[in-house]
Amino acid sequence: MKKFQTIGLMSGTSLDGLDLACVTFFEENAKWQFEIIASETLPFETKWQNRLSNLATQSALTWVQTDHDLGKYFGICTKKFIEKHKLNPCLIASHGQTIFHQPQLGFTAQIGHGAQIAAQNALPIICDFRTLDVALGGQGAPLVPIGDELLFSQYDFCLNLGGIANVSFQNKNQRLAYDICPFNLIFNDLANQLNLPYDESGKIASQGTIDKELLLKLNSLDFYKQNAPKSLGREWINKNLSYLLNQSQLSIPDLMRTCSEHIATQIANSLLSNCEKEKNKLLITGGGAYNLFLISLLETKIGNKISVIIPDKTLIEFKEAVIFAFLGLLRYLEKPNVLASVTGSTKNHIGACIYLG
Repeated sequence: MKKFQTIGLMSGTSLDGLDLACVTFFEENAKWQFEIIASETLPFETKWQNRLSNLATQSALTWVQTDHDLGKYFGICTKKFIEKHKLNPCLIASHGQTIFHQPQLGFTAQIGHGAQIAAQNALPIICDFRTLDVALGGQGAPLVPIGDELLFSQYDFCLNLGGIANVSFQNKNQRLAYDICPFNLIFNDLANQLNLPYDESGKIASQGTIDKELLLKLNSLDFYKQNAPKSLGREWINKNLSYLLNQSQLSIPDLMRTCSEHIATQIANSLLSNCEKEKNKLLITGGGAYNLFLISLLETKIGNKISVIIPDKTLIEFKEAVIFAFLGLLRYLEKPNVLASVTGSTKNHIGACIYLG
């Protein structure tokens, strides 16, 4: 049985930091299996958060410099991770940091240059996972669902609650997935206005009151009427949802409570409208799995038809890094790692670039 040890790097839209996961993959009885060997999250320092959050409005020169600087930083972090845990990976797969995502205009952009990571580690680097899909007419997102299909098939739904909430599920013998709504991007922005990094367990939201007028406006946004495949970027969120919040005179707790109701409603609608049987299992991962208030709202709305499963801390926090390590391996083995049924591209394909290091 051949085993592949690979490292996945993931930095999400919330700008929390860099997730690193070293995973061993192997096939057993024609089914992929995995074991997480080591995992860490390295929080972004304030200087990196400021630099990345402001990059979309900076010059082309600043963009290129930041792309290479971030790649070098990722490379150094990965090298230390490998040395610390005495790892022997065959490749490193890096998602990169998304700055622009506008597939409707034909582009998406993640930075953290793969050549810089390769130069630091002298290993094959798999990166730039999304651009080929967009070039083929797809959304370039979400990419995780093929990992859900091949590694987590025991669950009917896989829900990731990161900066954006997205779902993946099997429907009539094909994998479907899409972004549902903003998640931690909104909650963290509101918490930041109280000089807090986030709303721990949803406690602040639980103390607020729902504003029915704002809730109606949020639930009426055009994105929720669109059919999949569809995906969200920071640009849409700022222009639409954040705009409505900024126009409101509500307190932060009331805004959080109203957003919690909105998000729980949108997630529940998505899940319930895609149930193919009476009893379903829902795996929830990502930082939002710790938002106990939101999870309780969701459980109330989905009722007994769907059972919520919250896995161990490692899988909650590193599932995306694990899957990008897997997507990198599929690319390395020259096997399809993007599903057209999910992204809307013209065909299943082998996405990502390789720097041999």
